[in-house]
Amino acid sequence: MTFPLTVTHTHGARVTVAAGGTEILSYVYRPDPEAYESRKPYAHPVRTLSGRTVTGYRPNDHRWHKGIQMTASHLSGQNFWGGSSYLTGTGYQRVPERIGSMRHDGFSRVDASDDRADIAEDLTWLSHGGEEWARERRTLSVHSADPEEGAWTLDWSLHLTNVRGEPLHFGSPTTAGREMAGYTGLQWRGPRDFTGGQVLTPEGPGEDSDIMGTPAARAPWLAFVAEHDDVDAHSTLVFAHAPANLEESAIHPSHWFVRSRPVPVAALSWAFFEEFELPPGESFAYDYRVIVADGAWDGERIARYLQAHPREW
Repeated sequence: MTFPLTVTHTHGARVTVAAGGTEILSYVYRPDPEAYESRKPYAHPVRTLSGRTVTGYRPNDHRWHKGIQMTASHLSGQNFWGGSSYLTGTGYQRVPERIGSMRHDGFSRVDASDDRADIAEDLTWLSHGGEEWARERRTLSVHSADPEEGAWTLDWSLHLTNVRGEPLHFGSPTTAGREMAGYTGLQWRGPRDFTGGQVLTPEGPGEDSDIMGTPAARAPWLAFVAEHDDVDAHSTLVFAHAPANLEESAIHPSHWFVRSRPVPVAALSWAFFEEFELPPGESFAYDYRVIVADGAWDGERIARYLQAHPREW
């Protein structure tokens, strides 16, 4: 038995989804005031069904980390991640003129039907100078809010088209010369109390340094388990790739970026070790799943849940 979902749209600001009286997702599309943090929509707060917050917002170590958001740390010389840019040969530098943004152009769908809520959004990726570089169709679907399982699911998809008129090159700090810093793509930042949490893949638990850079083809999901402050409770987040993300037809292989210390963060990196190019007029798509659960789940429970909740991608 799943909770019915309700959607509230505060026009010009955010869309929230509630299950069983608990607001489990707030999708914020109102532009942030700080251009240096790369203005773009994000999901925060994200909560478990029991109301535990599992996302962080503007932590003092990285002000541009905001819940769950789509990013691109290195895109043809622009930074759609936010904050300092890693430059080949000189390291991290404050370069405001490299910071791009994502403009919310409108929603084609915002609704809820019993146990499912759907958000479909049109966005434009803009260079720092305001040039339109890419158009994105983004969908977020919330479903399977099951109190017996203590979990709910977020499906996040994007379809990105190059409208710049010349190739777009997607990379990461690693492709610019920094070892094992391949962050880009869909990014999650955890709350401060998640620091030191346990990282799991289908191969079992491991140190984040050992899992960093693991090909998604070898580990199609990654989980982060942590204990909260204030309450005697754990929460688990599972990040999973759609099968199509792992096929040879995908525009580029994906790898995992994950840290437990000094900050809790994970990214489904689409350009960890090598750049890829998107020609003018061409598109690519990725589909992801995020499971938000109460309690400390192990690998067996995660695998069982994924098998019992398949998606026709």
